[in-house]
Amino acid sequence: MAALDAIDRNILRLLRLDARRSNASLAAEVGLSPSACLRRIKLMEQAGVIRGYTALVDTSNVEATIAVIINITLDRQTEDYLDRFEAAIRRHPEIKECFLMTGGSDYLLRVEVANAGEFERIHKEILSALPGVSRIHSSFAIRNVLATRAGTKRSLRQ
Repeated sequence: MAALDAIDRNILRLLRLDARRSNASLAAEVGLSPSACLRRIKLMEQAGVIRGYTALVDTSNVEATIAVIINITLDRQTEDYLDRFEAAIRRHPEIKECFLMTGGSDYLLRVEVANAGEFERIHKEILSALPGVSRIHSSFAIRNVLATRAGTKRSLRQ
């Protein structure tokens, strides 16, 4: 796929805000015919620019989960260490996201747990057993500020 133009970037911006909006509404907003808009979306999907669609779920209404953000530092940053660590991460569905980072830690992970006891199990059985790990720093999230981006705003008093 050729480089994205301003219309493609605008389509992506609008889809990030509401991926369920109708193609006709999206086309009108970006100034295209519905068929031209749909063609651009299909091209971005085929090129892997759009990898899929997801739902933002308010877990406070569905299930009680706590997001835990984990910074991992490895003993070494060689290709072998990175490859072994990443292969091990892929075997654990409990780990929802894993980012290779610059800065103070090598990886940033996100897990979701029901309680501190569940996180203790994940820490003991998974995180501390990952290959090449020299330091684990975990933080429990209080609230996802952007989770309400597509819906209504929540105040701290609720």
